[in-house]
Amino acid sequence: MKTPPKLAVNRLRERRPLDAAAVDRFLARHEVPVVEGSRCTFLYRGEADEVFMVHRTFGLPDHLPLRRLRGTDLWSGVLELPEGSRVEYQLEVVRGGHRERINDPLNPKLAHSPVGSSSVCYAHGHVVPDWTQFDPDARPGTLTDLVVPSPALRRDCPVTLYLPARFRPSGQYPLLIVHDGGDYLGYAAAKTVLDNLIHRLDVAELVAAFVYPGDRLAEYANSAAHARFLTAELVPRLEAELPLAGTPSARCLMGASFGAVASLATAYRYPSVYGSLLLQSGSFVFTDIGSDHGGGPPFEPVVRFMNRYRAAPRRVADRLFVSCGMYEPLIAPNRSMAPVFEAAGMTVRYTEARDGHSWENWRDRLRDGLSWIFPGPQKFFYE
Repeated sequence: MKTPPKLAVNRLRERRPLDAAAVDRFLARHEVPVVEGSRCTFLYRGEADEVFMVHRTFGLPDHLPLRRLRGTDLWSGVLELPEGSRVEYQLEVVRGGHRERINDPLNPKLAHSPVGSSSVCYAHGHVVPDWTQFDPDARPGTLTDLVVPSPALRRDCPVTLYLPARFRPSGQYPLLIVHDGGDYLGYAAAKTVLDNLIHRLDVAELVAAFVYPGDRLAEYANSAAHARFLTAELVPRLEAELPLAGTPSARCLMGASFGAVASLATAYRYPSVYGSLLLQSGSFVFTDIGSDHGGGPPFEPVVRFMNRYRAAPRRVADRLFVSCGMYEPLIAPNRSMAPVFEAAGMTVRYTEARDGHSWENWRDRLRDGLSWIFPGPQKFFYE
């Protein structure tokens, strides 16, 4: 077997003199993390008692210790990652018994979410899809905010509407309803993605309704009131005011994590309304095998719903696109649900990515999902 080449950080260890100037030159020549084939070297420079790379890659210890290079203030640790992987992480620096969690100061690449930012490691072979980035040739659609009073939820519900660039009152458009709408727009570049995919004819021109939760954990955990809001209040209003096709095949519910549960639960309660579901990293937690789901009290309604559904699966839509990251704890429940959905008589497209429970993971799967559910104008037909 061919011996892999020596890591750059190990070549640095052999330098004489190994001093601050040598470390300066090394850091000037290398991006951090240093990616060499499957091996990714994480670095920290500074005085500390201990340093850890902290991540949420399922199946690996969540604290990777970094070791100080003798005689320097540079710390390093190596993680092997399969080609195409993407991992979000932070550094935990320990000084005098005090632990501080920080983003990697040597790495400018950041990911953002509602709970803050984190550093990102792109392993060898990972490519950020070009259709997730602004394209000056793509005509932009428009975003319009409205408020839908909801007796079901007992609150006024904000909704952001996306209309495609060539929107025509005489058209007939499919409707995509997106849970956690503000997060998809803010962290998953949903408007840019829609503009680009429609411009490239990968996805049919569509209207998207980005909805915003109130008490998210309550409304998205198999809530009858939330399902009623979407189906009996939002959809009728949008179909009365906009040129929508108004058929099940032209309606899709989409969501990630708890939003995927809300999509499935809504279609379960109204099985003849939605033709498609786009479910990303669904929190499909169940206890028909084992009793400890590990999610705490907010997951109890989800567990009851999923246990009931798994005991008696039924068809809730025609087609389901299901995606999940290999590096998230939800990978096992999502894998297990794909055959359950198929056994209930639904067409399922299931895909995995070497990524975690993150908005960039969900963003980067949107072309696969949307182009299958609402393919470009030459391929999409309404029933």
